[in-house]
Amino acid sequence: MIRTLDPERPAYLRAVRASAWYDLVVTAGFATPWTYRLVHDALSSSGNALGLGALPELDPMQILYANLMGSVVVVWAVLRIVRPLAVHGLLDGVARTLFAAWQAYALAHGATRLLWLFFGVEVMFGLVQLVPWWRNRSTNLLNTEADPAVGHPLNVEGQ
Repeated sequence: MIRTLDPERPAYLRAVRASAWYDLVVTAGFATPWTYRLVHDALSSSGNALGLGALPELDPMQILYANLMGSVVVVWAVLRIVRPLAVHGLLDGVARTLFAAWQAYALAHGATRLLWLFFGVEVMFGLVQLVPWWRNRSTNLLNTEADPAVGHPLNVEGQ
């Protein structure tokens, strides 16, 4: 049986921080139009060289959405690096589930197979961060029977 992390343990916070470092390194280049052009060209060249396909030609809307995603992910990554909390792992796991779903959708509709590399990392970090919460699911997420600050996984007071 695979041993999972406990959200209340320091090892879980190290996993949250590791996923944040990955996000920062991978998405920082998406945050500005100038750096995104460089990342886009590098990814397209790599995709062609590996036989996985290139990215579509750049257009202003693609650049805008890449910059919006890059900016938000960079800020979210810095928060998790500077102040990792167990609840950040839960929320990041949910976000990674959404990212992986949209990546799978894109792959199913003909996106470059280079996306599989990113999909694999999203799924892996999503599982690392969500499985511990699922295993400790005996905690009532709504915690309707106790004082709102007691035992609530979304309470950051005690973290």
